[in-house]
Amino acid sequence: MRRDRVGRSGDLRRHRRRSRRPVISVEPGRLLRDERARDWGWRTAVGAVAGGLMWAAFPPRNLWFLAVVALGLLAVALRLGRPRVRLGAWVGFVFGLAFFIPLLPWIGVYVGPLPWLALATVLAVFLAAFGVMATVSMRLPVPPLWFALSWVAVEAARSTFPFGGFPWGRAAFSQTDGPLLPLASAVGVTGLSFGVALFGSSVAWLLVMLGQSYRRSASDDALSPDDRHPLRSARLRTAMVLVVLALVAPVAAIALTPGSQDKNLSPTTASVAVIQGNVPRLGLDFNAQRRAVLDNHVAQTQRLAAAVHAGTTPRPDFVVWPENASDISPLTNSDAADEITAASVAVGAPILVGTLVSNPDGRYTNTVLLWEGTHGPVGRYDKHIVQPFGEYLPWRPFFRLFSSYADMAGDFEAGTGPSVLDVAGTSGPVRVGVSTCWEVAFDRSAQAAVDQGAQILYVPTNNATFGRTEMTYQQLAMSQVRAVEHGRTVLVAATSGISAIVAPDGSITAQSEFFTPDTLTGRVVLHTSKTLATRLGGWPTRVLVLFAICGFLFAIATHTRLSSRFNRLPGAPRGDGTTTKEPDGSRD
Repeated sequence: MRRDRVGRSGDLRRHRRRSRRPVISVEPGRLLRDERARDWGWRTAVGAVAGGLMWAAFPPRNLWFLAVVALGLLAVALRLGRPRVRLGAWVGFVFGLAFFIPLLPWIGVYVGPLPWLALATVLAVFLAAFGVMATVSMRLPVPPLWFALSWVAVEAARSTFPFGGFPWGRAAFSQTDGPLLPLASAVGVTGLSFGVALFGSSVAWLLVMLGQSYRRSASDDALSPDDRHPLRSARLRTAMVLVVLALVAPVAAIALTPGSQDKNLSPTTASVAVIQGNVPRLGLDFNAQRRAVLDNHVAQTQRLAAAVHAGTTPRPDFVVWPENASDISPLTNSDAADEITAASVAVGAPILVGTLVSNPDGRYTNTVLLWEGTHGPVGRYDKHIVQPFGEYLPWRPFFRLFSSYADMAGDFEAGTGPSVLDVAGTSGPVRVGVSTCWEVAFDRSAQAAVDQGAQILYVPTNNATFGRTEMTYQQLAMSQVRAVEHGRTVLVAATSGISAIVAPDGSITAQSEFFTPDTLTGRVVLHTSKTLATRLGGWPTRVLVLFAICGFLFAIATHTRLSSRFNRLPGAPRGDGTTTKEPDGSRD
């Protein structure tokens, strides 16, 4: 009887254990998987939306505030709930694809989607690296600071590597109409990007902290009315301070611009003319009719000369033509030289001519010649930063396997020498700094020109190979930011548009339309004083990147699984300041 009862009891216990097994081993695992799936899902969605908003911030839309919103959302997706590193990498990659794919379709407008999508994917990989860096670094105190530092560090990396880098899409270039733009005059393009990232992440952090604090205070009845106030949190106060600093810093930077420094002086001015001659057709073979392109620019300059002689337009101190305005080199072709000479004599001013020059080694340089009437060429600038996959093809045997257009890339060599041309204008000498097309995206180009005494910046460009795409507007925005960064007027001369005269505050005072011959004229101030950004040069970038790297390494050492493994080693420091004990050989 007793044995039977025991047997039945044992059977009952075994039955209960078996009935509980699914609850213990299966259900929690399923719940965990569901939770992880939801985590990946909402973070992926936020990353994609943020990338789309980042694209919408850029020209020609110029919705600058969307860049702030986008980076704020990205900061939330990388910080809230302390996601794993691989999830941070994925969110950054998704953000990068959603941002760069719609930003760069002009790359494939005539060569197909492969180069466009390949470049967008490579740039998204950089954003994946940012996701890793930001996810780890934001585990340190003051997360918005580390988010912004990580952002500019990765921007600096992709603006340098590979093949010289690709600076397109830097956050700073979305701010031409925004209140943060004056930061460029104090801390340069890198500092402006840092300000955008800090502002967006700080606002997001503040809103998240407010929401969490209100929920906590509403649910805790033990708190006194004073302790319930959400603003008593130290983290909230820190977030508010960061938001205020991000807003006040541009106001302080306005006082550092050359315009405010020179307002009590008698400024030196020059009368300038920008020629847009237009091209006979679009596409990669836009310049197949090279003589027609040259003739268009000569004809437009002759119209300017007629207006000058009629007294309806002031005589310019100098005239600027775009890149590739004369792809028939006037140094070796007498017909081209005669045409340019006639145009210069007619208008009574020197002309800066974009052309190609064949060198003794058989390679070409993308050149600007300073042409003074019957004196001919008296100055020359050879483009210093040549464009990969356009003006030259790196790894030619490799990349020609992927596209038949690869062999259409040129074989240009980078120039050397000064970045300025001394123009003997009718009102006195003018030092003109040159950044040809692609170069305006790189900090060092305009920086070198102003360091060498440039009073005005000149950006000759040829956008006919990109049709009516957004590329021209994006490049024009770079010129606007450079104007503020260095406090200089910028003359943008394009073959087919858009040409512009940009004031030192970044505003556009004259602008042409697409594929229309046009002449832009104006009297501009020649600045000689340097902004704080010009005087600092590359130091803001170096300092911010150094802090970002140090913070990332410190976070790895203290806030990751790797650090916990080290903490388990004998003698390793613990979080409470003590150390682990050395093993004494006993089981205890």
